[in-house]
Amino acid sequence: MNRPPSRSGKSRTPSRNATTHAYPRAARLGETLREVLADELVRIDDERLEFVTVTRVEVDPEMNRGIVFFDSLAGEDGDAMILQAFSDHRKRLQGAIGKQVRAKKTPILSFRPDEVIRSAERIEKILRENPSPSREATVNEDNYVQKKVFPEPEDMVDGDMVDDEHEVNDLDGEA
Repeated sequence: MNRPPSRSGKSRTPSRNATTHAYPRAARLGETLREVLADELVRIDDERLEFVTVTRVEVDPEMNRGIVFFDSLAGEDGDAMILQAFSDHRKRLQGAIGKQVRAKKTPILSFRPDEVIRSAERIEKILRENPSPSREATVNEDNYVQKKVFPEPEDMVDGDMVDDEHEVNDLDGEA
């Protein structure tokens, strides 16, 4: 069914310049800043920043300040050295953002270690060191979770499952 043209003469479809986004402007800018900073870190010749990864950038709603979260292979022991390196190169990083990002203003950057990733690593280490015997899933050496779908051959006696009390359970449900 055809719609009559609107009285103003404007179409109802968005123009090419109009954009609709699924997430807020600050989040989009944060992702763009993360990409620019990661690219610029590769160009900086400073061994303190060699194994540093920019994990995320949080920008305030007014786009005045940006917090750059990072992680590195050095872990918590290397944080002071990395923070000093970021401080030494902050102007260069801000300049790269100013050149590559279309924005009225460039957020002032501050740098922090990403505690979310480190917390996840601590939790994973605790789970690895203290496996639960009641879990049905096992973790193999590649850190993939594998569920036990079929019983192991040593748990079977003539096609029937043997439980912990060595009772034979018929897998077909027959008594």
